Amino acid sequence: MTAQKSGYFTLQEANRLKIIQDVIDGRMKTSRAAEHLGISPRQCRRLIARYRDEGPLGVTNRRTGQPSNNQLPAGMAEYALSIIQKHYSDFGPTLACEKLNEVHGVYLSKETVRKLMIQSSLWIPRRQRAPKIQQPRYRRPCIGELIQIDGCEHDWFEARGPKCTALVYVDDATSRLMQLRFVKSESTFTYFEATRGYIEKHGKPLSLYSDKASVFRINNKNATGGDGFTQFGRAMHELNIRTICAETSSAKGRVERAHLTLQDRLVKEFRLKGISSMSEANS
Repeated sequence: MTAQKSGYFTLQEANRLKIIQDVIDGRMKTSRAAEHLGISPRQCRRLIARYRDEGPLGVTNRRTGQPSNNQLPAGMAEYALSIIQKHYSDFGPTLACEKLNEVHGVYLSKETVRKLMIQSSLWIPRRQRAPKIQQPRYRRPCIGELIQIDGCEHDWFEARGPKCTALVYVDDATSRLMQLRFVKSESTFTYFEATRGYIEKHGKPLSLYSDKASVFRINNKNATGGDGFTQFGRAMHELNIRTICAETSSAKGRVERAHLTLQDRLVKEFRLKGISSMSEANS
């Protein structure tokens, strides 16, 4: 039932009527009313003229209840959907749209194809898909069995000194911070220094768990020489320490969470103690 036939107005139409009435009563200028309605002054003057001639029903949307100009021809949606169900049921909307155009001469927009596939349950929008739940990696049973290591670049001294990187070593079994060293950047030799400090303090760990940075892994797929180890990996192999590269950042979540804690608490401690250099921080 349309607004014109029933005499009922939508909230938007009621608001439009009030603004036009304000113009007629002299409480608002036409240019100001056009800004409120989001239309041009010329279109606003047309609405006012229709209001004077036809009354309140003259300013309602005249296309209310009428079919859209963009409506598909009768049977087109069913025809396109039958083709998709028969040949492209496991295709995404973009590819299905291209194949309808190329192979079958059916010219539809990607958005139209997407809506048809959603309505027929051939496609699930990403927002409605169940989130991927990763299998948790359980903690190692003993302290020192696996140490998660990672670098965290941050403004540790809050502009009192240059930005630097903290090399963080966290025990997988206990989430305990085992080693922390501030360096200019992540490199083989800075990790050598930090690992030596860890070993001197805690002894050798069984394994080190890191990301896939070039310090820990040879990322050049075309590399032909060498023994498959980086310099850091070769040194750990000589010490009988296993190096493991995580597939995702969430896999080494304990050291990632340690970064957040340090960025919050340690930065404030440095501020209170007036520490503004790597040498002071390491001390």
